[in-house]
Amino acid sequence: MHEPERQIRPARPDCDGAYPAARLASALAVAGAMLWLPQAGLLAWAVAGIAAGEPAAALAWPALGVLALGLARAVLEAAAGRLAWRAARGRLSALRGQAVAALSARSPLDAGRVPSGEAASILAEQAEAVVPWLARFQPVRLKAAVLPLVILAAILSFSWTAAVVLLVAMPVIPVFMVLVGWKAKAASAAQMVEVGDVNAFLLDRLRGMATIRSLGAVEAVAQRVRRDAESLRARTMAVLRIAFLTSAVLELFAALGVAMVAVYIGFHLLGNLPFGAWGDKLTLAEGLFILLLAPAFFEPMRELSAVWHDKAAGEAGMAALQRLAEAGATLPGAQAGPPACKPAAAPALRIESLRFRHAGAAAPGGAVSLSIAPAEHVALVGPSGSGKSTLLSLIAGLALPDSGRILIDGRPLDAQSAAELRGRMAWIGQAPHIFAGSLAQNITLGRSLEAPDSLHEALRIARLDQVAARRGSAPIGEGGAGLSGGESLRLALARVAATPQAGLILADEPTAHLDAATAADITHGLLALARGRTLIVATHDRELAARMDRIIRLDGQGLEAAA
Repeated sequence: MHEPERQIRPARPDCDGAYPAARLASALAVAGAMLWLPQAGLLAWAVAGIAAGEPAAALAWPALGVLALGLARAVLEAAAGRLAWRAARGRLSALRGQAVAALSARSPLDAGRVPSGEAASILAEQAEAVVPWLARFQPVRLKAAVLPLVILAAILSFSWTAAVVLLVAMPVIPVFMVLVGWKAKAASAAQMVEVGDVNAFLLDRLRGMATIRSLGAVEAVAQRVRRDAESLRARTMAVLRIAFLTSAVLELFAALGVAMVAVYIGFHLLGNLPFGAWGDKLTLAEGLFILLLAPAFFEPMRELSAVWHDKAAGEAGMAALQRLAEAGATLPGAQAGPPACKPAAAPALRIESLRFRHAGAAAPGGAVSLSIAPAEHVALVGPSGSGKSTLLSLIAGLALPDSGRILIDGRPLDAQSAAELRGRMAWIGQAPHIFAGSLAQNITLGRSLEAPDSLHEALRIARLDQVAARRGSAPIGEGGAGLSGGESLRLALARVAATPQAGLILADEPTAHLDAATAADITHGLLALARGRTLIVATHDRELAARMDRIIRLDGQGLEAAA
């Protein structure tokens, strides 16, 4: 909550939306491919010389020319590939940064937020499909637009018949690719959605594995996972079938075009088809030159066919990233700078005619108004659904009310002040998130503590000093693996103890699902931590509520129940 936000900005594109490095990579790729024309000319000249009986020494210069052009072509293609992949990786990093920033700015009260399993699948797996699309598609598309025309012009200068054959065979390929491409795009998008759904379902069930086992529902969940996996397999095979169909269509027409040119050149050199050349009969060198260029005429379309499905998968991945980056219920003040890390006095809190309605719910009920003095300890009690957690969330600035206002030390909590005021608060939930790392890292959360003994003092206050001595530098697993429920809540208390600027503590059911001894221990630690601070606790625990200065009862009429 108190860490400075790091703004990630994408590289700036030029006027037509293409990145400069990607444009340069495309130009280098086209230049490298066009070197095949002089290479083919030198090869045809050398073979014709051999057929004419020239000495081997006369072939040295054409051989050196072919070698030099081949090296230049390899250098250009390698440079183009490196530039294209770097540009694609940079753009993907920027897109991921935007999506992560949007996710981190979502309010916890946003009912439409993307499930964590689906978000992880999009960011880590589906997003990778964007790189091959961005790195390969644009250079190959430019080659497919330029190189066939250059080759056609070169062939046309020797034989109009061969040029016509290639010109007739070429247009059929893009038509079929477009028709198949529409189907491929839809299939890839459906596959991406299926992957996200499967990941979200699997992560949710893994988190609730203990509950699933206690209810005896392991077999039912396994059958659901099996059905989802089978559905995903079927969608993946559908995408592969479309890919093979595209390749088959392309190879068929390319093979027919090259074969017809080869047949024409062969019969023309034999004298059976004397037409088609400009004036006299084609020479052996000219015929070989045309034959060498004919397969290269279709090569860009082969490459385009190979990346066409990268384009379909990349567009689906890009759409998924953009969906993550779309604005939802944004956390108020999410774009503001970091709060000051100076110790703060216990604030006074005043709530005036507060109303709130969750998305999709009916109209809110009656308004809530209350006042809490500085350093006062207050318990919010009431039946489940009466609005205790919602009220705490509104006080924390996790969402803005529909009407009314919240004043902290007389300052209204709104979108402009929410980030700064949140910096003076601390939140303790019944299931605090524990990150993979050491005990100290989970307490400091990457912050540098001002006093050198602050960490040891936080451990002492939370009664975690013995746990820290026992564990040493041993890491904690993600989600608190290796800690008991009580130790996880003590760790949350230690986080607050290491946050001197938090003058207002908000605790949501901190003793829920704990045994009596552990709940009493957490209550004692919470009250010790809250000395000199304002404390608001939402709880069903009568023992905890009785230790507060005042009890406020909510019956669901003053604030709409949480959805």
